Amino acid sequence: MDFAFLHGGEQGSWIWDGLIAAMDRQSSPGEHRFYPLDVPGCGTKRGRDTDAIAFPDIAPELVADLDAAGLRDVVLVGHSQAGNVIPAMLALRPGLFRRAIYVSCSAPDPGRTVVESTFAIHAGQDSAVGRSFGNDAVPPKELHRHMFCNDMSAEEGDAFLALLGNDHWPADAYAWRNWSYDDTLPVEASYVVCLQDAILPPEWQYRFAERFHAARTPRIDAGHQAMTTRPHMLAEIVLHEVTD
Repeated sequence: MDFAFLHGGEQGSWIWDGLIAAMDRQSSPGEHRFYPLDVPGCGTKRGRDTDAIAFPDIAPELVADLDAAGLRDVVLVGHSQAGNVIPAMLALRPGLFRRAIYVSCSAPDPGRTVVESTFAIHAGQDSAVGRSFGNDAVPPKELHRHMFCNDMSAEEGDAFLALLGNDHWPADAYAWRNWSYDDTLPVEASYVVCLQDAILPPEWQYRFAERFHAARTPRIDAGHQAMTTRPHMLAEIVLHEVTD
């Protein structure tokens, strides 16, 4: 079976290394192929000039990457901001995909940017993220610690944060407002709810799952970076979603 993986904002294909290793260990030799994708400007595509790349151009490039790799009947696993582009990938080539698995993915409100939608979640909330998000006095590293590292030790958080800062989605991805969630696509979907997620609280993840028309919502006791802190548990969930 072919699996493709799409990262979220400020990350790259490297974020999937632990999950892919865990899935490989839980599978028979040669049973699956694993292909982590990179949005322009991220991971293996770092350093690329993305100023002229429009948001609608991202999905066709990623689908072309899958075609070039020879993947077919793909299980597409996405995390966080990947949810912004996965629906366009499915709409572009529904026959290429077997299932979409959203891991704590955001589904912005139509008419709002992804940042505006996330800000609306936390506006007025007396939480570490609520007090930090949109606050220019809070250093980015501190904000990222609140967003991504609440289920990590201080040492684990430091190690994770040291990996950030080199991966940047095209700027137009943060200006886009015309979101569409097609309920006619023949691609089945699951949404993995991260119960300790600080940036996308579970109650919002369930709303996003509805927007993505996810028929199943398995849960994992993890923060936003479940593939980092609970790779083996997440591997079990992903494999179960395609074998059950």
